[in-house]
Amino acid sequence: MSDECCVCLLGLIFLSSLLTGISGVDETHVFISSGENVRLPCNNALHDCSLTVWKYNNRFRDSATVELIGLGIKKKNTESHERLSLGSDCSLNINNISTEDYGFYRCQQWTGVNRDKQHGPDARVYLHVLHVSQTEISAGLSVTLFCQLFSYTGVSCDDSVGSERIELFWVDQTGVKLTRSDSRYQISSSSDHCLITLNTTLLNEDHNREWRCEVTQRDQVQTSVTYTVKSSGEKTSHQSVY
Repeated sequence: MSDECCVCLLGLIFLSSLLTGISGVDETHVFISSGENVRLPCNNALHDCSLTVWKYNNRFRDSATVELIGLGIKKKNTESHERLSLGSDCSLNINNISTEDYGFYRCQQWTGVNRDKQHGPDARVYLHVLHVSQTEISAGLSVTLFCQLFSYTGVSCDDSVGSERIELFWVDQTGVKLTRSDSRYQISSSSDHCLITLNTTLLNEDHNREWRCEVTQRDQVQTSVTYTVKSSGEKTSHQSVY
């Protein structure tokens, strides 16, 4: 074999090892709206979940890692204890998601009660939480809606995110994206904080009208929150998961 062929072959082997390392990373991104229930998968699960460990970290709130599930048993010293459960497939179920729950979760499997040896790599799950809040409707029937994506990864919400390309949009009840060129709506955003704001003055014909905040990843809708105003001034909202 010629020297040139050897160099090419070594290059292909090196490139293959890099790609295998990237694709071999067990990493999942889960998008959910606040108030919903969520299931975080443990993709390295064994047939028995009695040796499963779930850990959680939120680097923006607390740099310390918290153990939620230890060898298949819920830890009672965590704030979210009552809302947690371990699925039969070793998944972590969290009820009534709040903005405090976003962050980095890791599922580990061990081969002994003393954690002698870990089975496979960590299954890593990034939980992103979409939340909508609003100001009170003023006397002039003006309302401001705030839609924010809470994300551990700290990515920006704009076109420069790269392969993730996470974006936030407000759309009307027909699914048409609202833009700054529409004089009726004042839309502003902060890409650094994944926040988009909608301000509008309500009209009589807005009874039961819906505005929806959507989060997309690589142009695919991941989750959304719909906001509806009743004619009496009552405000309602509901979530959708894709």
